[in-house]
Amino acid sequence: MRARYRAQGLAEGDLAPEPYGQFARWFADAAASGLHEPNAMILSTADADADGRPSSRTVLLKQYDERGFVFFTNYGSRKGRELEANPRASLLFPWHPVARQVIVSGTAERIGRDETAAYFRTRPHGSQLGAWASEQSSTVASRAELDRLYAELAERYPEGEDVPAPPGWGGFRVRAEAVEFWQGRENRLHDRLRYVRTEAAEGAAGDRADAEGAVGAGWRVERLCP
Repeated sequence: MRARYRAQGLAEGDLAPEPYGQFARWFADAAASGLHEPNAMILSTADADADGRPSSRTVLLKQYDERGFVFFTNYGSRKGRELEANPRASLLFPWHPVARQVIVSGTAERIGRDETAAYFRTRPHGSQLGAWASEQSSTVASRAELDRLYAELAERYPEGEDVPAPPGWGGFRVRAEAVEFWQGRENRLHDRLRYVRTEAAEGAAGDRADAEGAVGAGWRVERLCP
């Protein structure tokens, strides 16, 4: 199985001054293309043992800005436990229909409880109850047991009732250290441009360059062979 990619590419002069601006452009393109759930991303983590066993799963991007990319989860889940022990993480946005990928490498940290509570209030009522009902990644005796827990919560917190954010549930922010923009090209000669954080970026995230298309202070761009 093989797909032919387009001739239009990605040049260094096309880039925004920093990766978050470039991501905003491509995210808008992905959303405008009708791509299903363009905010779906593959999160990869690894445990802190000597073996460094990796694990991956799909999560949803809920916020992003110059501080990083935010998703929410149960902190007791496998990904939550692994990120607490080893905060190194990778995010992959697989926008196959538009022949693009974005790969983020960085470190994850918990966001503040105020941010978590504010987001939790925006979730549908059923999703709020689900966050309480599911001890994510732990074993459960049966589907019936999970449904029973949910039903008990639905009785305790009927529709319209305020549901507090579970204490063991919240957001992680992945602070980017490198962001690669991958554009599929003909003959498998793809464009791969990667922003890499430099020491100048450590003191102030989101420094800008004066000229559009020039790389902002704190970032350098390198081209990778496909």
